[in-house]
Amino acid sequence: MRPTPSFVLSDVGEVKRLIRENPWATIVSSPAGGLVASHYPVILEETADDAISLVSHVGRPDEQLHELGDHEVLLIVQGPHGYISPGWYPSGQIIPTWNHVTAHLYATPEILSDEENFRVLGQLVDTFERVMPEPSSLSLDLAASRRVARGTVGIRLAVTRFDARLKLSQDKSAAVAENIIQELDHGEHYPNPALAREMRRVRR
Repeated sequence: MRPTPSFVLSDVGEVKRLIRENPWATIVSSPAGGLVASHYPVILEETADDAISLVSHVGRPDEQLHELGDHEVLLIVQGPHGYISPGWYPSGQIIPTWNHVTAHLYATPEILSDEENFRVLGQLVDTFERVMPEPSSLSLDLAASRRVARGTVGIRLAVTRFDARLKLSQDKSAAVAENIIQELDHGEHYPNPALAREMRRVRR
């Protein structure tokens, strides 16, 4: 990403929070055949405070297209983002911007065994089903679930470095930022309550 020191997000805990709240990630790699991008859900593993490790899966033959395990990949996680109109600034300011929370994470994927992949698939289902009134689970039909799992490949991504940005109008005055938040929360043209919540959280 473009060097923007005032918006750099270096706190590992905040990057983990971003991943937990926005688990739909883009995997980008540069294998011999050219650039490849895929999109999959990810979940964080319990690690030391200064480490980030994620698990996921890809559908076959994505593991071959990406040549997973052979080289480093880029994982992009995108949080709330949206257009910020200069109409929300004081008179005379005419340049718009785009607020966002974004992390680029780098890792060389580890290919999981079939059994660990099945465990991760079950964990993914359980993670997202837990809020449902009658949660589904792979354990409801193990035979059928294992058949479907054979079409996937599990991966672990132990992140070696990341580059993240938290660009949420930190360069604006408190009054201007509050007006932006109100427009995002209640405005007619570009409502974006999720982005407003991120701005409030950062300004606290």
